[in-house]
Amino acid sequence: MIVRVKLFAMLRERAGRDELELELPEGACVADALAAVDDLAGGLSLVLAVNREYAAPDAPLAPGDELALIPPVSGGAEAAAAPHVAVLEDPLSLDALVARVRDPRAGAVVTFQGVTREVPRLEYEAYAEMAVPAMREIVRAAIARHGLCAAAAEHRVGTVPLSEPSVTVAVSAPHRGEAFAGAREIIDAIKASAPIWKRETGDGEARWVEGTPPRRI
Repeated sequence: MIVRVKLFAMLRERAGRDELELELPEGACVADALAAVDDLAGGLSLVLAVNREYAAPDAPLAPGDELALIPPVSGGAEAAAAPHVAVLEDPLSLDALVARVRDPRAGAVVTFQGVTREVPRLEYEAYAEMAVPAMREIVRAAIARHGLCAAAAEHRVGTVPLSEPSVTVAVSAPHRGEAFAGAREIIDAIKASAPIWKRETGDGEARWVEGTPPRRI
């Protein structure tokens, strides 16, 4: 069977295109597809996303599946059941994010911003169709685990200049302990799981920042 696989970040650059075509035997699984791109991987630990979910090596593949190779990832208040998350090309507004988590039950609001440092700019790329659901599940889990009133997160893509935020998180909770814990969990999980990559650009050179295989949520 013939399957088409989306490529991102360093894999896209290595292949010189954003999609490749694989010929696999009928009954092939994720491990077969990963083996077929071993040369392209070049030593990277890759994960295959099947229909926008991280898939185990023994998961079967079928014609028509949406496949994506995931390289190591760099790292008004809405109801808790549908927390606000977004991947945006525009500059991020912390004030606007805080407005989304205001709640009369909250005695604490904690925010986090990850900003570009030491290099003139960072360039971010995301598999947005998968990153947004992953971020939403991360935020939803933190709300439930820490008893938060509300939480929201946004990540920027494209070029982010020095000192500007690339990711923002805001949470509200009845008490500060839960708010701090919830915000920390959200940013750590986004860095570990969301298919988002960054490239440092400076001194006439650009390089993709090395990361780790994404953690399944």
